Amino acid sequence: MSTIPTPVDATKTPAWAALDTRHNELVSSGFTLKSAFADNPNRVDALSFDLDDLHFDLSKNLVDKTTLGLLCDLARAVGLEQRRDAMFAGARINTTEDRAVLHTALRRPLSDAGTVMNGEQDCVADVHKTLDRMYDFAERVRSGAWTGITGKRIEHVLSIGIGGSDLGPVMVYEALKPYADAGIDCTYVSNIDPNDMAEKVRRLDPETTLCIVVSKTFTTLETLTNAREARAWLLESLRASGVLDGSAEQDAAAIKKHFVAVSTALDLVEDFGIDPANAFGFWSWVGGRYSVDSAVGLSLIVALGPQRFREFLAGFHDLDVYFQATPLEKNVVALMGLINVWYVNFWGMGSHAVLPYNQYLHRFPAYLQQLTMESNGKSVRWDGSPVSSGTGEIFWGEPGTNGQHAFYQLIHQGTRVVPADFIAFVNTPNPTRDGDQDVHELFLGNFLAQTKALAFGKTADEVRAEGTPERVVPARVFAGNRPTTSIFGTELTPHALGELIALYEHITFVEGTVWGVDSYDQWGVELGKQLAKQITPAFHDDAALAEQDASTKALIAYYREHRR
Repeated sequence: MSTIPTPVDATKTPAWAALDTRHNELVSSGFTLKSAFADNPNRVDALSFDLDDLHFDLSKNLVDKTTLGLLCDLARAVGLEQRRDAMFAGARINTTEDRAVLHTALRRPLSDAGTVMNGEQDCVADVHKTLDRMYDFAERVRSGAWTGITGKRIEHVLSIGIGGSDLGPVMVYEALKPYADAGIDCTYVSNIDPNDMAEKVRRLDPETTLCIVVSKTFTTLETLTNAREARAWLLESLRASGVLDGSAEQDAAAIKKHFVAVSTALDLVEDFGIDPANAFGFWSWVGGRYSVDSAVGLSLIVALGPQRFREFLAGFHDLDVYFQATPLEKNVVALMGLINVWYVNFWGMGSHAVLPYNQYLHRFPAYLQQLTMESNGKSVRWDGSPVSSGTGEIFWGEPGTNGQHAFYQLIHQGTRVVPADFIAFVNTPNPTRDGDQDVHELFLGNFLAQTKALAFGKTADEVRAEGTPERVVPARVFAGNRPTTSIFGTELTPHALGELIALYEHITFVEGTVWGVDSYDQWGVELGKQLAKQITPAFHDDAALAEQDASTKALIAYYREHRR
């Protein structure tokens, strides 16, 4: 076991005390975004950043030059730059599991082979060996060289996983649908609820479906349960249509043609019936929620093609290089993470909305929920000591304009202030006109209007000037001063999406470093899994039922009484 370094207690640093003082100064002085813009005509330029495909406007945040300087002081006080460099170099910063954290190696170019080692393993070289196998397999499926048991080409992929093995691929597939060019659609199933599998396979043709089972250990309860359900569906359907005669030999041949695995447990893969030659692995230094750019993304390569996946990886890598090479004061990635700390720990804002004005990104907020909340939802630091400040943010969101007619009321006029990231793209793959109106411009008008309204609001006098009756004036006042960040891209390409995902990976890292938590373990998900194994027999076993608490007993009794 490697020696676990003691995290710096951020709350005991001079920078933390200075930030606390600065927060009190801003509050007591009545700081508003409206006055900040009026007092500094260069505010937008000073707080805007460009990074390849993405443009960032941080000017509508509750910060000024002094605050940002203090946040950078805090970052240096906790050793952010050193911990960042240690992560990229392969140090075992996942202390509770004594593992390196090398998801960044998944997107390094082959020319970096030999530069990132995990013990004797050349991480980059191994990544590219796996990528080459994945690309070769995907090309066979896309070209029709790989067929199902009846010789028909593959038209559907059913990807079976959960958590990071599902949220990442389904989000990216939805985001990049315009680039799916092989006539192959992807369906993702994760929930152990039988309804999920039943509805997902209802529209699939088993003769043209390829199932990808994604489980590193090939023991994940939900994934293996669903994989067995999918296997039963496939075999029963093929038997019912007369393709299979029910013999063990034909069943085995069908499984080998219709199932592949993303796993390193080759013995268990083979026991399931999958040919180990069609298993693609990834490594212990890749956490599930950081794995979409590993073999976990196999379905994406099949749907989008190797070249698009290479562009996707290049986006990740370009963001990685920027994050590692750019000084903190000019590093928009670090600044966004530090501003989040500013809101959580000094303003008491525990919730964070991500609002993509792009329907293709409709699963992006859900993806970020796992990335951020599983990473930083911790109450002990990486050395096991209690945290000394609030940690984590509740990440949530929906795409615009849908959210405008749902929860925007709260973020505009509610008593809770919710910082929000607004994401939009200049160009759309589906330009449309409604008469003389460019519909995408109408859409982007809403994107711009919402951040303006949240920042600057509307005063009572402005409401009165519209002729509003006095009794209604208070209800129509918008306080403003609600912080937002605008991320404006040129186009949602594979490269831009890679940058966007890596952006939030590193924002999460920055926050976790300040709070002193291990952002790469997830022990909090284990207890429920363990208890589920103990409780499930109690549905039918009285002895197991007797061991349960009173509430659980009562709920199982209700189940027994009403089960049809």
